Amino acid sequence: MNPSAAGWINKFGHLAKKEATYFPDFTSLYQELKQNGFVYGIHLDIPDFIPVEHKLTEDEIAKINLLTALYFTFKFEKGEVDFELFVNTVFQYYRSLEVAKISFLNKILGGTQTENQLEKLLDSRIYLGGNAFNRAFGNSITNSLLYVDVLIFRIYLNGHPSLMEHAQLLEYVTMNIAYQALNSKDAHEKDVKLMQLLASSLTYVNLNEAHFDGSYRDLLKHNFTDCEKDYFLDMACLTIWEDQQVSYSESDYILGLGNDLDKTEKEVQSAIENVFDFFQKNKERVSYLNDKNLASQFYDGMSKNVSKLILRNSKRLKKELTESKELVGLLSKSAVKELTSEEKKKVQNQLLDIFKSVPSLAIFMLPGGAVLLPIFIKLIPKLLPSAFDDNRVEEN
Repeated sequence: MNPSAAGWINKFGHLAKKEATYFPDFTSLYQELKQNGFVYGIHLDIPDFIPVEHKLTEDEIAKINLLTALYFTFKFEKGEVDFELFVNTVFQYYRSLEVAKISFLNKILGGTQTENQLEKLLDSRIYLGGNAFNRAFGNSITNSLLYVDVLIFRIYLNGHPSLMEHAQLLEYVTMNIAYQALNSKDAHEKDVKLMQLLASSLTYVNLNEAHFDGSYRDLLKHNFTDCEKDYFLDMACLTIWEDQQVSYSESDYILGLGNDLDKTEKEVQSAIENVFDFFQKNKERVSYLNDKNLASQFYDGMSKNVSKLILRNSKRLKKELTESKELVGLLSKSAVKELTSEEKKKVQNQLLDIFKSVPSLAIFMLPGGAVLLPIFIKLIPKLLPSAFDDNRVEEN
């Protein structure tokens, strides 16, 4: 499955239908979403039942996990899933929260089918905003509060009368709990990055108008579900994880929060251990913990974006390359010896001509785009003929 190509939601539906019992209940779904990082707002892995051909990027992982969470939540609340009904329900759900504002251009490009529109909508939910250049620097990354969408969807399915108010309350309480957790410890630079990431992920609360003072006790008097309370506790544990030990003040805070959430001391300790284990296992993969300079961030970001574009269009590129025997010969030669200046110029011009025929690779045509050519040449051996059509569903 390729979550960056059209038709991926339909492909997901066929895969999920075969794995209807993959998650027996909401608790098992929540635990796997924690292990994959989705609950913590850190997008690292997806469920095993979804096959992928290429290494997934952070935004693709987030899209798959969000749809997985929504799908199985729908199944638990409504029983057997009619996939078309599920897609229409999710689309109407986001429309009711006024986050389904798809641009006129996207409507033209994406068609009128609800699945196509939902693909565009989920794209808009994943990124915090900004352009491709900012994304390359890591300044516009994936939404860290996506699990709130799942919690709200669950109460939407049960006919909650004040959906937007509850969505705002969930985000507001989450941020106040995180701020209180931060105030219970000596903050480090990484803690501040985490709080900035959470704040920038707010959807239903206006950051410029909200006042987060760390108070949460009065807010917890509202009738929150056990699932929402689990999420509050995990987000608090996320905030205090960094030094991998709990000081007296942190322990006092987290146990007090657990008591307010009607959690036992054992449940609180388990939540702490889960988040510590997660970061111990994945600390090298969590992007906001990296201390790379801007040049490294830019190169890494562009490499990921360009690699994804190339591999996702490999079938087209392979066809174009096979029709340019001179170019293939020069690329083969470059693997064993240095090309002359004239040959390098010829390779560059012919590659740019090829990229003109693949709209998705328009980035190479931008001023300075030629500096990305070494990334393309490095990936040529990995081009696979099935990449362009990996969301095709085989009919029996």
